[in-house]
Amino acid sequence: MRLFHSTLRTLAALCTGFICNLAWSADAPTAPGAPPASPPINWEAIIMFVIFVAITLGITYWAAKRTKSASDFYAAGRGITGLQNGMAIAGDYMSAASFLGIAALVYMNGFYGLIFSVGWLVGWPIILFTVAERLRNLGKYTYADVASFRLQQGPVRTMAAIGSLIVVLWYLIGQAVGAGQLLHTLVPQISYTQSIIIVGTLIIIYVTFGGMKATTWVQIIKAALLLGGATLIAFGVMAHEGFSFEKLFADAVAIHPKHLDIMKSVVPIGAKANPVESISLGLTLMFGTAGLPHILMRFFTVTNAKAARKSVLYGTCFIGYFYILTFIIGFGAIVMVANHPEYVVDVSKNILALKGGGSMPAVYLSHAVGGDLFLGFIAAVAFATILAVVSGLTMAGASALSHDIYANVIKKGTATEAEEIWVSKVCVIGLGILAILLGIAFEKQNVAYIVALTFSIAACSNFPILVLSIFWRGLTTRGAVLGGYTGIFGSIGLLIIGPTVWTKVLGNGPAIFPYDFPTFVVLPLVLIVAYVFSVTDNSESAAKERAAFDRQKIRSETGLGAEVSAAVH
Repeated sequence: MRLFHSTLRTLAALCTGFICNLAWSADAPTAPGAPPASPPINWEAIIMFVIFVAITLGITYWAAKRTKSASDFYAAGRGITGLQNGMAIAGDYMSAASFLGIAALVYMNGFYGLIFSVGWLVGWPIILFTVAERLRNLGKYTYADVASFRLQQGPVRTMAAIGSLIVVLWYLIGQAVGAGQLLHTLVPQISYTQSIIIVGTLIIIYVTFGGMKATTWVQIIKAALLLGGATLIAFGVMAHEGFSFEKLFADAVAIHPKHLDIMKSVVPIGAKANPVESISLGLTLMFGTAGLPHILMRFFTVTNAKAARKSVLYGTCFIGYFYILTFIIGFGAIVMVANHPEYVVDVSKNILALKGGGSMPAVYLSHAVGGDLFLGFIAAVAFATILAVVSGLTMAGASALSHDIYANVIKKGTATEAEEIWVSKVCVIGLGILAILLGIAFEKQNVAYIVALTFSIAACSNFPILVLSIFWRGLTTRGAVLGGYTGIFGSIGLLIIGPTVWTKVLGNGPAIFPYDFPTFVVLPLVLIVAYVFSVTDNSESAAKERAAFDRQKIRSETGLGAEVSAAVH
């Protein structure tokens, strides 16, 4: 705790000095002949940022005093209720990409932007009816616990940890870049690099000291703020339109350059009228959601399997409601932000091109609805969104390294809880520093392929191997490992030679692989590889693995022998 106090004092001193420097620079007179002064400081946003950070640091201090065991650190003592975990799942899942990105897609394309939110939402019933209860009954801290339950620990956990780490690291880059761009756009006095460092430092403090307890409550608060803020924006839009959806859509059609085309529910993806692309995108969004390691990890925090099912139900309701709001926000931005000189770069050239980039419609709409104060609040909510998601990602990455690799592969189950927690905290610090460095390095890069990579690997490797290990008696270690690596490297390889990376990022001309999302090709290949190499495995260990399926099935369906809540001990 003394280390936490000293870290907190250092952070407070740095923040105080930085804010004082901002105030001095804002008030300092401009000398004759000097360059123009910096843009005015958005004090509302800074105040909201500081308030949120203060609250979450207080939660971290509270959680740190109650985090004693590995169960506390990794799974919040398994004492989170279904409603709380549902809110935390929503907070973990509703990223800045969801809030800013979906609204921006609707703003640019109209009704078609909703296909992404529908695809992501459909993944939740899959989780509810296939894996939620069984994850809680079979697992301990990570989804690799479930995948390797009756299989060989070393190779299966290593494969699962590699897949998890790739997803976590690339997702971290996307979130870090988003945080840097958001803070720098709203408060130009805070540079992009400083923004990344602030986010990375806070995440290291949250997860290192507070573990999953602090992470969970940061996510719950963030979800409440985001749902509340989005509701207020949507209410302001509907009030502006006389609470008439007909008027909202009519006004948007009249203003948008595409006019009535924005009401089409189907348009060619990437200007390519190819159904394979649409199918592959849908598979990526649905099964990718059900394979994200930081989402799956949340099911180990609840008290029992019943709470796990409830948490998915609550989470689905919160997320579904949120996506409805983003649809209203997107159309509201067309009406209230587009063609407005205060927000648009050059109205005479493009009425949709916004200052600060294409992710700003929701942020500028908050200003159009409620002025500077509401803009500051929504900016802080977007910042909180990034902090909450990155906390969950960092926790998942550290767990894969410490629990799966160190404790179960390197130490073969002989590590003490204290050793495992210490390694996990070191991993958190390492991942935080790595996220800062990678976020700075990718500042100018197109990060669209990063999201494609994370969801593709989750859909092609994590999800199918997890489901096969739970439901198919015939899966063996050989089939799981070869199938998992096929998903990991197949996704990465096809994405590299696909249109997003090969053509747009690397500038190498026409793509070798014609589709942006490789899931349509890789997912069936993973299933074939896992099946063929499992059914042809006649080894003694394979026979034992098939025989152990009955014991696994009983535990997965009844919960007999499952990890219990700390309150039960």
